Amino acid sequence: MIVTITNNKISASIDTIGAELIRLEKDNQNCIWTVDDTYWNKTSPILFPIVGRLKNDSYKYDGKTYELPRHGFARNFEFQILNKTENSIIFVLDSNSETLKNYPFEFQLQLEYELDGNELKMKYSVENKSQVTMPFSIGSHPAFAIENSFSDYSLKFNQTEEFTSYELDNEQFSNSFRKINSENGQINLNYSLFEKDALVFKHLQSNKLTLLKKNEPVLSVQFEGFPYLGIWTKPNAPFLCIEPWCGLADNVNHNGNIFEKEGINLLHPQEFFSRTIKIKI
Repeated sequence: MIVTITNNKISASIDTIGAELIRLEKDNQNCIWTVDDTYWNKTSPILFPIVGRLKNDSYKYDGKTYELPRHGFARNFEFQILNKTENSIIFVLDSNSETLKNYPFEFQLQLEYELDGNELKMKYSVENKSQVTMPFSIGSHPAFAIENSFSDYSLKFNQTEEFTSYELDNEQFSNSFRKINSENGQINLNYSLFEKDALVFKHLQSNKLTLLKKNEPVLSVQFEGFPYLGIWTKPNAPFLCIEPWCGLADNVNHNGNIFEKEGINLLHPQEFFSRTIKIKI
């Protein structure tokens, strides 16, 4: 089911499957890309309870081995609507018999969307309802529409810094990295940047970036409290994903113990975790 929230500036449409943002409009212009299965069949999936791919698509916990698909399972489940107003909505996913087969922890996952002027706030909240410490990762994956030439676009970060991207090999970190050319905190986009999968930044000082087209702002993404950032597209695809993460894919040398996974978050029983992403058009 598709649900829409609006204010006097913008509107957002969200699918209850995965609580996935599928449209974000201002002046009848959608800044989220429209799905074309030739390239990709998602628009803005939620990544939970892992980000990226596990080594052998599995992890070890309490003497057992469990399997999880890339980016976890939350994006494939139907979320329930907890509350809705004209300009906000809260979706919720509770652990259930299906999730417990692959992730033996009881949780509640909430995703709240709220419109404020030209800005969409996306709040991710996790509650550990287990009696044990719960390891998890969470991330966002919105794909923004690219019109005309990809090389017309650039990314402007709110801090001037050197950009080091950590490279993936078969969707796992390979212990290699490369410098990404920039000028005054700005990266000019071209498809060759993504020949080896996503750009992954682990040590950014910035917590906000702006997508520019011919040096004119299109939108900004603010990601306070997210220690990692992925930037991704596919060859010749008319979208760019800007992905704030609290978590990472496995390293090629990882031993499988989920508690020793790089970037893992640990939530004690009955504790809450929340992060907010702001997209401003």
